[in-house]
Amino acid sequence: MPQLRSTASVGDWVFGMGGSRLKAAGKCIYGMRITKTMTFEQYWSDPAFSAKQPVRNGSRVMLLGDNIYSRDNEASPWLQMDSHHSFPDGFPNPANVTKDTSKNKVLTSNHFLYFGNGAPEVPSHILTNMGYTNGRGHRVFSHIEATSLLQWFNKVSEGRINSVVGDPFDFRMSGARYSGDGNKIYKDDVIEVDP
Repeated sequence: MPQLRSTASVGDWVFGMGGSRLKAAGKCIYGMRITKTMTFEQYWSDPAFSAKQPVRNGSRVMLLGDNIYSRDNEASPWLQMDSHHSFPDGFPNPANVTKDTSKNKVLTSNHFLYFGNGAPEVPSHILTNMGYTNGRGHRVFSHIEATSLLQWFNKVSEGRINSVVGDPFDFRMSGARYSGDGNKIYKDDVIEVDP
């Protein structure tokens, strides 16, 4: 989400909310406080994030890495690893390269909780009072507007910070490729529209 990455700063909170396609509207997939930002080049070359580089012939977990962009210098074109964002044959998908790298900023956190398919539902009154409505894209709320959400998150995450509770909702599709065109994925070299 380049737009989110362009506006987010260290200290900001980011929450991933489920949508209707996952039958998870109103559920919190993850919460994280941004503790560091870096460029794609820094993310790629930092040994602390090498495990985030996907291995297409590895386990489902190894398939899902998001550390997929590198380049020799600012004048060089971006290289895209064989990943969820490349074409089924492993070649770079220009639509995804352009979109993903349009903001050269990566957000990292050492204060997060990933619920995945174990996502708890955020009480509806919290979302309503914030003015949150379910939909694509990101929204920005002030710390005051998000106070109840942060209190709820701190309560449900107590004792579990920096952990993964469940697998991603689409974990069974971890080998699929994102087309970069709307809400479509490649599956077995055929584009399927995700309902």
